[in-house]
Amino acid sequence: MEFIFLVIIALFSGLIGSLVGLGGGIILVPATLYIGLNLGMIPDITPQKVVGLSVVMMIFTGLASTLSFMKSKTVDYKSGFIFFIGSIPGTMLGAWVNKGLDLPSFNLYFGILLIILATILLVRDRLKPVKWFVKNGVKQEFKDNEGNTFVYGYPIWFAIILTFGIGFASGLFGIGGGSMMVPAMIILFLFPPHVAVATSMFMVFLSSLVNSASHIYLGHVPWLYTIPVIPGAYIGAKLGAALNKRIKSDTLVVALRVILLLLGIRSIIEGLLST
Repeated sequence: MEFIFLVIIALFSGLIGSLVGLGGGIILVPATLYIGLNLGMIPDITPQKVVGLSVVMMIFTGLASTLSFMKSKTVDYKSGFIFFIGSIPGTMLGAWVNKGLDLPSFNLYFGILLIILATILLVRDRLKPVKWFVKNGVKQEFKDNEGNTFVYGYPIWFAIILTFGIGFASGLFGIGGGSMMVPAMIILFLFPPHVAVATSMFMVFLSSLVNSASHIYLGHVPWLYTIPVIPGAYIGAKLGAALNKRIKSDTLVVALRVILLLLGIRSIIEGLLST
């Protein structure tokens, strides 16, 4: 029964993660902890194992999404590699810190992060784009299918510092980093939304390789549960990438704000009550 639930969770994680560039871990981690511990379906599960499972899953969601976005030529490979370089030490440090977290602490800190992410999504559309980073950074151009030209960019030093912090959160909580990177790319660096999502998933794929290696080395990956999760996430990511090209994700983002906020509050309450 737990395998069926994990397939469903992975499918939705891949679908939602690829559609709005979140990576999928933001859905997989709390959902798996819930069915594993609250419903008692996976009694031996721990925060470390869930994070290990999540980062391995994101290799395949990131790969599936990137392959799909490559066809539409919306992946900015140069930026993806720069962001990846900044995230490498952060993911390794986050994975190392993760091994010392007990369940109440994990729930508390993860809940706080979810509320921060929900707030970012809530105010994202109301924030005015910051032009300073483009004016003082490396500029790039993108022309969409309708002939519209977008100019975006960033100082490389700032991008590396930013992605170090995002990589740390990714290694610590197994969330992929896209949930923080996409808003930053759109608001600070003025990326076109579709390019931001595609480039984010490319970065998620690359950083997940390092993230997974760190968690494998630390013994955090429950290999048995990767059997239902990997194919479910891969199929979901393919579907999400295909939908991303056809629909606006505004409705999904609104729903995601509410879900993240509720999950965050619940996680914080569980963390406080368990201490």
